[in-house]
Amino acid sequence: MAEQKQRLGILASGRGTDLQSIIDAVARDEIHADIAIVLSDNPDAYAIERAKKAGIQAVCVNRKEYADRKSFEEVLVKELRDAGVTLVVLAGFMRILTPYFVRSFPGHILNIHPALLPSFPGAHAHRDVLAYGVKISGCTVHFVDEGTDSGPIIAQRSVPVLDDDTEETLGARVLIQEHMLYPQVIELFCGGRLQVEGRHVRILPPKK
Repeated sequence: MAEQKQRLGILASGRGTDLQSIIDAVARDEIHADIAIVLSDNPDAYAIERAKKAGIQAVCVNRKEYADRKSFEEVLVKELRDAGVTLVVLAGFMRILTPYFVRSFPGHILNIHPALLPSFPGAHAHRDVLAYGVKISGCTVHFVDEGTDSGPIIAQRSVPVLDDDTEETLGARVLIQEHMLYPQVIELFCGGRLQVEGRHVRILPPKK
């Protein structure tokens, strides 16, 4: 009997370019999973349109309509569970998740961050990279824990930081790497090839 496919729940707040890379990879059969639902906290997020164009259920859970983070997250968790989600994928979701949310899907939440963690966590990675003067930046895919951008690192890709870079030019170069790396890591998860040992994530060989 064939293994049941993972069901992805993707959370996005903005343009949804990482979301699009995942949608495209699923369509090319490079990710063996189904996208069950796309959730956004922003009613104006283009990510919602991308999902609808691909025939994927898209729901806006507007943070402004909830009194506090707990009630907001309770709705997110309900939507994900109702959709049968087995892996939560954060794709430009600009909200810090509370321990309540993380504990709802332990070991089953991925995030991509536009810097080489543990350096430059938080919401302004490109600005911070340029201000510090480092010569190499990149992106990091990691498991989400109860801290901010602090979960075990799965994979990283690097790009040079150029002398004349702006946040926009650096961000564009990093984004190219994000669009390649994130689908690959999601497929590793779906294939059961990620083994977490404390802070270390081991990538196992393909199953025969």
